[in-house]
Amino acid sequence: KKGKDRCPIHFNQTIALGPMEEFGCKPMHRSQLVLFFLAILWELNYESSRINRYIGVGENDEVQLFYYFIESENNPNMDPLLLWITGGPGCSGLSTLVYELGPFTFDVAHFDGSLPSILLNPYSWTKVASIIFIDWPVGTGFSYSNTSQGCSSSDTKSAKDTYTFLRKWLLSHPMFIKNRLYVAGESYAGKLVPMISMEISQGNEAGLKPQMSLQGYIIGNGLTLPNIDYNARIPYAHRMALISDEYFESAKISCDGKYYNRDPNNVQCLHALQLIQKCINLINGVQILEPNCENMVSKLDDFGWYQTFPEDDSSKHLVLPSSKQYQQWCRSKNFITSSVWANDPSVQEALHIRKGTITEWKRCNESISYERNVENVLQYHRIFSKKGYKVLIASGDHDMIAPYIGTLKWIRILNLTVIDNWRPWHVNGQVVGYTEKFKNNDFYLTFATVKGAGHTISEYKPKECFAMFDR
Repeated sequence: KKGKDRCPIHFNQTIALGPMEEFGCKPMHRSQLVLFFLAILWELNYESSRINRYIGVGENDEVQLFYYFIESENNPNMDPLLLWITGGPGCSGLSTLVYELGPFTFDVAHFDGSLPSILLNPYSWTKVASIIFIDWPVGTGFSYSNTSQGCSSSDTKSAKDTYTFLRKWLLSHPMFIKNRLYVAGESYAGKLVPMISMEISQGNEAGLKPQMSLQGYIIGNGLTLPNIDYNARIPYAHRMALISDEYFESAKISCDGKYYNRDPNNVQCLHALQLIQKCINLINGVQILEPNCENMVSKLDDFGWYQTFPEDDSSKHLVLPSSKQYQQWCRSKNFITSSVWANDPSVQEALHIRKGTITEWKRCNESISYERNVENVLQYHRIFSKKGYKVLIASGDHDMIAPYIGTLKWIRILNLTVIDNWRPWHVNGQVVGYTEKFKNNDFYLTFATVKGAGHTISEYKPKECFAMFDR
């Protein structure tokens, strides 16, 4: 209860989790933080001997996938279940949990290099849904393989492994089998979300157990097919006044509108693109208005066609806020807190991380063995458009990695019927983006932009994204 001399205590079942920073209480450190954090993550009705954050997949369960699970704060028995797929590939589910849409985040403002304190997120999606955050594929976060063969993965293998993971998870958590299920993700997971959803749909049709109550899927700034997603970056740069009319028209004419997979023998096209490259090369493609911090955010490569996440932010890059190197504010500096937290021995012990399975936790592991063997997932959306699912496709309008204009283009290729024309949507009376709704029989697709958001939309606009999800 609130009071002059008291901090509120949040209870989940019968366990007191601890004082909340949100109400002016002192930040928690070390043991308090670990216990508080883990009390939320663990299913507290399970005896301690059954606490297990791994689920084995593969022929002999050689791949051990680690996950975080947080029940809905509202009504876990009735609220939807969300399987969240973080992008990358190779970025941990913990990143989404603490920096985007989980119930708490780290106190970056007061971070001094030691185990970080926590702050509550008033816009957590767990207020209305239970969420599984998975470390996928193998080699990501705390996930690992018992064999050298199991260390490799691909788009198709990841989709099948994640479906197997979900089947096993639901069998061990039968109280959630009947809950409405959505698959969600962002960035590179724009490929995996429809692929995993297809595995679930086909499994249901084949009578595999458990039967899942799949309702649809959610994608934020996702990759769908490069010929559209990547090709949209030049027109987007023009719309956002990053390149001149003359540069854009020159490239459009000489390249015939094909900026990705361009003809290497077309000298005029290459020259036009070189002029554009000089204009956008140092722009932070993740959020074009924010600084492009050297050593912290990857510069756009050849027009940034393959940039999907920032540089490795493991502890070897740890530089405290007092360093002159970081006098310039950098959003990516925030990620150091998760590296410090997840690599802390007391945290790993409390999380029951199996000793010797990883050498270092990384928020995004760029060294995983992964084959990107599915280039185009538009056909999955086509198939789903003939089924009775609900889909939300969201775009931060300041993302140049997967620009909203490319997303809209592939949506229109589906040839759906527009049932709600382009219009603004609001939070607290303010325009926070624009939306358009489509349908085909019992299939409904909502497209929404989030004004001012970058590539990971909830990280930039948590309040607006929670409102969007809740609706």
